[in-house]
Amino acid sequence: MSVCAFNAHAVENNMRPGLWEISTTSGLLSLAEQIPPDQMQNLANLAKQYGFDMPAIKNGAANSNVCITKEMAEQKIPPYLHHPQSGCQAKNATRVENRYSADLACASDQITGQGRTDATLNTPESFTGQTQFKGSVRGVAVDERANTNGRWISANCGAISPQ
Repeated sequence: MSVCAFNAHAVENNMRPGLWEISTTSGLLSLAEQIPPDQMQNLANLAKQYGFDMPAIKNGAANSNVCITKEMAEQKIPPYLHHPQSGCQAKNATRVENRYSADLACASDQITGQGRTDATLNTPESFTGQTQFKGSVRGVAVDERANTNGRWISANCGAISPQ
């Protein structure tokens, strides 16, 4: 295979920039529906203080729309890790063809711990991934695994700005 053919193939494996719907499921999220609405509002307000919009949680899944720029789509980390305001960083990020992986390191007042994330770009318009995390969130021990799916919706992000 020539170098030119390899590079053309690598470009085809990039995510498509634009509006994506991201859905995350986990055991912890399945418990969220049991939280009284006033406490969920308090959590949403806390998230807002840290620059997050609380995703809609239904049937054990958190769903949100994310704007992916061309630059984000070309990086070596999955797009759902673009949340530096969380206090977590992706380290040792690698990308081999359509597979991404990164170690997670979290050290903030609200969240501490370590984890690992792996994702596969199935097509330029869909990906699947898994994240494992062990640490604490607001002083509560967490040992959690989550599955994430993403699907491209539109080239236009509308009112949703990149994170």
